[in-house]
Amino acid sequence: MSVFSEFVPPPECPVFEPSWEDFSDPLGFINKIRPIAEKTGICKIRPPEEWQPPFACDVRNFRFTPRVQRLNELEALTRVKLNFLDQIAKFWELQGSKIRFPHVERKILDLYQLSKIVSSEGGFETVCKERIWSKVASRMGFPPGKGTGSLLRSHYERILYPYELFQSGATLTRENKEPKGLKIFGTSPKMVGLEIVSADLLMLKASWVGLNMTITICCLPLIPQIDLYLCLVCGRGDEEDRLLLCDGCDDSYHTFCLIPPLQDVPKGDWRCPKCVAECSKPREAFGFEQAVREYTLQSFGEMADHFKSDYFNMPVHMVPTELVEKEFWRLVSSIEEDVIVEYGADISSKDVGSGFPIRDGKRRLLGDEEDYANSGWNLNNMPVLEQSVLTHINVDISGMKVPWLYVGMCFSSFCWHIEDHWSYSINFLHWGEPKTWYGVPASAAEQLEAVMKKLAPELFDSQPDLLHQLVTIMNPNVLMEHGVPVYRTNQCAGEFVVTFPRAYHSGFNQGYNFAEAVNFCTADWLPMGRQCVAHYRRLHRYCVFSHEELLCKMAADPESLDVELAAAVFKEMGEMMEEETQLRQAAQEMGVLSSEQEVFELVPDDERQCYKCKTTCFLSALTCSCSPDRLVCLHHTADLCDCPMGNKCVRYRYDLEEFPSMLYGVKTRAQSYDTWAKRVTEALAADQKNKKDLIELKVLLEDAEDRKYPENALFRRLREMVKEAETCSSVAQLRLRSETSRNRTKLTVDELKAFVDQLYRLPCIISQARQVKELLENVEDFHERAQVALADEMPDSSKLQALLDLGSGLDVELPELPQLKQELQQARWLDEVRITLAEPHRVTLELMKRLIDSGVGLAPHHAVEKAMAELQEILTVSERWEEKARACLQARPRHSMVTLESIVLEARNIPAYLPNILALREALQKAKEWTTKVEAIQSGSSYAYLEQLESLLARGRSIPVRLDPLAQVESQVAAARAWRERTARTFLKKNSTYTLLQVLSPRVDIGVYGNSKSKRKRVKELMEKERGGFDPDTLSDLEESLEEVRDPTTVVAAFKAKEQKEVEAIHSLRAANLAKMAMADRIEEVKFCLCRKTASGFMLQCELCKDWFHGACVPLPKTGSQKKLGVGWQSNGKDSKFLCPLCQRSRRPRLETILSLLVLLQKLPVRLPEGEALQCLTERAMSWQDRARQALATEELSSALAKLSVLSQRMLQHPLSVLNMPTPQPLNPASRTPLVPRSLEPPVLELSPQAKAQLEELMMLGDLLEVSLDETQHIWRILQATHPPVGLELGLGGKPKKKKLKLSLDKNREMKQLAKRLAKEEKERKRKEKAAAKAEAIREGLEKRKEKKILDIPSKYDWSGAEDSNDENAVCAAKNCQRPCKDKVRIYLPPNTSEHSACVKRSFCSQSGTRDNS
Repeated sequence: MSVFSEFVPPPECPVFEPSWEDFSDPLGFINKIRPIAEKTGICKIRPPEEWQPPFACDVRNFRFTPRVQRLNELEALTRVKLNFLDQIAKFWELQGSKIRFPHVERKILDLYQLSKIVSSEGGFETVCKERIWSKVASRMGFPPGKGTGSLLRSHYERILYPYELFQSGATLTRENKEPKGLKIFGTSPKMVGLEIVSADLLMLKASWVGLNMTITICCLPLIPQIDLYLCLVCGRGDEEDRLLLCDGCDDSYHTFCLIPPLQDVPKGDWRCPKCVAECSKPREAFGFEQAVREYTLQSFGEMADHFKSDYFNMPVHMVPTELVEKEFWRLVSSIEEDVIVEYGADISSKDVGSGFPIRDGKRRLLGDEEDYANSGWNLNNMPVLEQSVLTHINVDISGMKVPWLYVGMCFSSFCWHIEDHWSYSINFLHWGEPKTWYGVPASAAEQLEAVMKKLAPELFDSQPDLLHQLVTIMNPNVLMEHGVPVYRTNQCAGEFVVTFPRAYHSGFNQGYNFAEAVNFCTADWLPMGRQCVAHYRRLHRYCVFSHEELLCKMAADPESLDVELAAAVFKEMGEMMEEETQLRQAAQEMGVLSSEQEVFELVPDDERQCYKCKTTCFLSALTCSCSPDRLVCLHHTADLCDCPMGNKCVRYRYDLEEFPSMLYGVKTRAQSYDTWAKRVTEALAADQKNKKDLIELKVLLEDAEDRKYPENALFRRLREMVKEAETCSSVAQLRLRSETSRNRTKLTVDELKAFVDQLYRLPCIISQARQVKELLENVEDFHERAQVALADEMPDSSKLQALLDLGSGLDVELPELPQLKQELQQARWLDEVRITLAEPHRVTLELMKRLIDSGVGLAPHHAVEKAMAELQEILTVSERWEEKARACLQARPRHSMVTLESIVLEARNIPAYLPNILALREALQKAKEWTTKVEAIQSGSSYAYLEQLESLLARGRSIPVRLDPLAQVESQVAAARAWRERTARTFLKKNSTYTLLQVLSPRVDIGVYGNSKSKRKRVKELMEKERGGFDPDTLSDLEESLEEVRDPTTVVAAFKAKEQKEVEAIHSLRAANLAKMAMADRIEEVKFCLCRKTASGFMLQCELCKDWFHGACVPLPKTGSQKKLGVGWQSNGKDSKFLCPLCQRSRRPRLETILSLLVLLQKLPVRLPEGEALQCLTERAMSWQDRARQALATEELSSALAKLSVLSQRMLQHPLSVLNMPTPQPLNPASRTPLVPRSLEPPVLELSPQAKAQLEELMMLGDLLEVSLDETQHIWRILQATHPPVGLELGLGGKPKKKKLKLSLDKNREMKQLAKRLAKEEKERKRKEKAAAKAEAIREGLEKRKEKKILDIPSKYDWSGAEDSNDENAVCAAKNCQRPCKDKVRIYLPPNTSEHSACVKRSFCSQSGTRDNS
C-alpha cells in the first residue's frame, strides 16, 4: 500500500578531507567549514589516512540490551494508517464483527486513503449527491471505465460510513438500512525478521494487518427478567429477542436501534456505544520496546549478519548500499510487510567504556594510544575543548558531554530529530558496515516540522513533541516533494559525520556496525541555544541545563574564555540582561513588591523548573507562600496561582546593579580582540599607498597567537596573508637568485603575471616586488621582440640567437622560446643551405640528402620549403646526371670521347659536387692525355719500350672511355710479350734462377757463390761499386717523356763496357781456381763446388771457370745416349764438355735460332730490353765467330784441323778397334777429345804457344757466349788434341798416368744411382721441349706480322736475307738432303745459305752415310 513506487536518493552532502594542519584543530576546522556545511545540515569528514584510532572497548565484557523496531511503525504516514485501520477494526469488533480488507483491482483497498479523499471532496453525502465516485477512483489511481467508483462507494458505505457516523455522534433513524454482515478479507501475515519478538506482539500485530479468520454473529441467551431492561434508544422493552445487554455497563439496546443496526444478536461479548466511545480514546504515546535478550558484540554481530544474509540471500559484504536503501524505504512504507529489527542505541560510554582510548586509570595506554587519547577528535575530549561552551558545565551530561555508543544492524534506524538545545553533534563509525544519513539544514527545520504535521496531524494531536521523541520517520522523497531540502551520505568506517545546530537528521544502518556520538557547542551556537530555550518554553519541554546559568558562569571567569567566545558571551549577556530587566520591571508593574536573592545553582534542577513551561530557572523566579514548592519563570507570572500579586515574591540570582560589573570583564576580554581585529581589518583592507610592512602583520599574528584569539575567519585570513606574503617573498628571492635557476622549475608568463598581481594584491609591502615587476617588464619586452623576429620573412639566426640568450637568462618559461628555437633551427639550416650552395664544389649528394633530411624534421616555413624545393631540384638533377655519368663509366662497350665530352659540358652548370661527373671529366682528360702519348709514340723516331706500352695499356684499360688506339697497343704488347716468352723458352733452362735479360747480358756475378738471395745481394753490391757502367735492368725503366728514351748507341756502348768487365772477371776467376790446384798439401782446406765444401767423391772441372764441382751438386754433361754411369764414361764420356751451372746459365741455342728470333723482333714496333740485349749478344757472337774463323783459317790451325779430320775418318773406318780397347779409368771430360783415337797417346797435335794461347783465349770468350757455335767445338777439339791427359783417383781401379790431385774413392753404387737420375731428367726435359715447341708453333701462327723498324745496331752482316726463313721452316741448301725442314738449320758459309748441321759435316763423312755423333 506504499504510495511511492521506488526511492530516489537525495543529493550528497559535502565531504571534507582536512590536511594534517587543519586536522590538528578540530573545532577550528569545523568552524572553517561551517559556512558550507550548515547549508546542508550535515557533512562528512574523512580524517587523514594515517589517523586510525584503535578500538578500545572491552569486547568480552561489552553487554547491552537493544531496542525493538518495527519498520512500518516508524514511518509517520504508515503509522497513521495503521492507527486508523486499528480504530476501524476495533469499532467493528465492538459491534460483534471482525473485518478483512477488501480487494479492488487485485490490490488491497487503502481505506485510509479512501477516507481522506472522500473527506476532501466534501464527505460521503456530497460525493453521492454530486456523483463523483469515478473522480475518487481516479484520484486513488484506479483506471477509469471499469465501474470502480461504484465498488468504492459500496465499500465506503459498508465499512467507513458507519464509523464516521459514530465518530460524528449522529443518532440513528428508522430509515437507515441495516448493514449486511461483513465478511473478512486479507492476506497472510509476513514472517517476522527476528526470533526475539514475543508471541503476544505477533498476535497483536496480526490483529492490525488482518488474520485468516471469520467471525460469525450469534445470538446470546436472553436474561429471564427482560421486563427489567428497556432500550435506551427507543425506551421500550418489547421485542425481547432483539434486546442486547452491554457487557461493559449493562445498558440495553435493540439490535435495530444501534448504529449500525445488527441483524442478529452477537454470540460473543458486546459493547454499547458508550463503551465503544470509551475505547476510542487517544492511544498512549508511541515508543520503542526494549528487547528481552541481552547481547554481546559477538552474539549481536552473528545475529545481524545472519539476518542480512538471509534477507538478501547473499553474503553481507556483497549487498549494494543502494539496494539496502531502497528496500528500507519500501519496508517502512509498507503495511502488508512487517519486519522487526533491533538497535543497540544510546548506550552510555560511562557504563561500558568508550571506543576511543581514554585516561581513566583502568588500563595502561600502549603505543600510539597515548596520542589518540589526547587527540581533539577523540569524542571524549571534543565537548570539553577550550573553544567549546560545554567545558564550562561541570556536570557530566550523558549523551552531550559523555559519548553514547550505537551498535546497529541492517535496517535499524534513528528517526528525524534535532539535538538537545540545538547543539552540534559528531558521530564516528569505529568499524562495520556503512551508516546512511539524511539531513535537513537549520533554515528548513520549521518547514520540515510543518510538513510532518500537515501529513500526519493525528500523530501530533496526540503527541505534540513527537519529533523530540526520536520515534517518527518520514520518507525523504515525501519531504522533498513538499519543498524540504534533504541531503544524504554514507558514513564508512573511520569517518566522522557532523550535524549542525537545529539540523534535523535521521538514517539507518546498512549492516552490523559500531558508532560513537557526542554533542559539543561553540561560540556561534550561543544565539541558537537561547532560541532553543524559548522554543522549549513554548513546547513546555524540559531543558537539559540552564542556558542562563551557563552564560553567567562563563561571564564570571572571562580570562578563561576564548576571545571569540568572550565576544559572543558579551553579546548574549547584554541581550539576556536586557530581557531580564524588562521581565523584572513587568513583575513590579503587576504588583509583585517583594524580592529575595537566592543561589539557584545550589538548588537541584528538578526543584527550580517552571511550573508552566518546565524551563529551568536561574536568573529569577516567582514564588508564592501558598505553594512554596512551586515556582514559575517571569514569563508565566500569571500562571503560578490565584493569589494576589502582592503575596508573591521574586527570587533572583543577581541584582540588576551586578550585571554591569559582570559585563565589564567579558567586554574587556572581547574588546582586546576587537581592537586587534580592527587593526587587522584595516591592515588587510589597506590600499596600495597605505600598505603596512610584512613585519607589522607578523607582529599582529604573534599577538593573536599569544592572546589565544579565536581561530575565526579574520584570524585565519591574517595567518593566510602572512603565510602567503612570506611564501611570495621567498619565491621572489628564489626567482631573483640566478645561481639556483638551473635546478628549479621555471614560472610561465601567466604565472609570473599572476605572481606580480599577487605581490601587489598582498596587504603588505614585499621588498622584491619591484624587481619581480621589472622581470615581468623584461619578459613583455622580450615577447614583443620575439614576435617581431618570428614575423620576419627570412629568419635571422643572429637575431634569434640573441633573443634566445636573452630569454634563457630571464628564468621564466617563455612560450616564445620553443618557437624561437624552432625558428633558429630553421635559420641555421637556411644558413647552412645558403653557405653550401655558395660553394658548389662542396655540395655533395650526401650533403644535400643530409640537408633535406634535417630540413624534413623542421617546422613548416615558407623559406624552408623554398630552400627544400631548391635543394630537391638540385638533388634530382644531380642524381640524374650522376646516374647518367655512372652508366657512361660502366658502359660496355664504352662511349667515345665526343659523347662523353658533350655530357661533361652539359653537366658543367650544375651547382653540385658530382663525383661521377668529375670522374667522367677526369677519365676524359686521361683519355686525351693517353691518346696524345700514344700518338706521340707512334709518330716518334724510336719505338717505345714494352714496359712503357704496358703502362699505357694498363692506363688505357682503366680509362672508361673508348680509345681507338687501345686495340693496336694491346696487339703490340701481346706480340712483344709473345716474343719475349718465346725467347725465354729458347734461352732459359727449366726452373732457372736467371731472368732472360740476365742471361742475354754479360755476367756481373762472376765469382759469386751461394743461394739465389745471397747472390742477388752480392751482385747488387758489386753493381753499386761500379756505378756508371751498364745495368741491364735500366733498359726496363719507364720514361715518362720521349726525350729521355735511351739512345741505341748508348745501349751498345754500355753492353761493350760490361762485356769487357766480364772478360776481366773471368780471367781473374780462372787464375784463382787454377791456383787451388797448387795447394795439394792443404787440399782439405780448399773450398770447391757450389756448396763451397772440400773435395770429395766424384768431381768435375768446369772448362770455363776451371773450378771443381761435386758430381752430386751439379748435373752431369749430357751424352748422345743415356747409359749406365760406368759404361757411359768409359765410352762416351770423353766426347762431353762440362760447364758448371754458373758458367752455362742458359740452353745456349744455336746462332741460327737466335737469328730467327731477331727476324721476329724486327717486325715488332716495340723496344724490348731483352731484344736489345739479344741484338748485342748476337753481334758479340758473330764478332767472335769472325775472329774464330779467321784464327782457324791460318795455316797452322787449318792444317791441325785437317789432321784431326783424317784421324777421325780412320777411327770411323775401324770401329772395332775402339770397342776392343781396354777399359781405362774415368777421366776428366776436358782431358781428351772424341776425335782422337784411344790407341793413340795424346797429345796428338803440336801447336805453337802463340796459336795455342790464341785458341785458349778464343775458347774462353766463346764459352762466355750464351750461344752454340760450331767454331767453339772445333777449337775445343783442337785444344783437346793438344792437352795431355789429367786423371783423377776415384777408387774404381786402375791408375792414371798423371796425377795432379788425389781424391777419396767413391762407391760404384753411387755412380749407378747418379746415372739413373740423369737419364730420367733427360727424358723429362725432352718431353717438355716437345710440348713447348708444339705450343709455340700454334702461337706463332696466330701472330700478326707487321713491318716496323727495329733497333739499328751497326753490324757488318746483313740479316735481311734471313727474313723469309726461320729455324723451323728453312730449307737446307745441301744437295740430296732428305731431312725434314723442321730439323735444326744453322747459318753457315757462304752467307744466306741454310744447311743442316749434319749436311755441313758431310765433307768429314764417308759415302757410306756414317753420321757424326757430335
